[in-house]
Amino acid sequence: MAGPAEQALTGYVAGAEAVDLGGRTTLGSLAGVVEAATCVVVGNTGPAHVAAAVGTPVVSLFAPTVPFGQWGPYRVPWVRLGDAMAACRQTRATTCPVPGHPCLSEVDPADVVAAVDLLTTDRRLKAAV
Repeated sequence: MAGPAEQALTGYVAGAEAVDLGGRTTLGSLAGVVEAATCVVVGNTGPAHVAAAVGTPVVSLFAPTVPFGQWGPYRVPWVRLGDAMAACRQTRATTCPVPGHPCLSEVDPADVVAAVDLLTTDRRLKAAV
């Protein structure tokens, strides 16, 4: 859930292919959007936990600054992407202490697409039955 100050960033990320909701949702409306989604791709932030709360599978772009077992999505299908053994591991840093943010900057977009496909194919098959 991005605030109004982050709209330039969310617009850049959305590009021409996605709907940019940055700074345009309340927590309740975000929960509705996430609940209607087949899957979400999100960092280790509040929306990942909103997705888990409403039962939406999560592709988690997870920096290892905190333990995934304690802070990852709970009770939903998930795929974790990112280098779990990066130098920032277990530092609890809120700002990346490693130049270049290697734990996530090296995530291949094809791996994100494959993770979404993995999480959504099974749900599509179940819905078709």
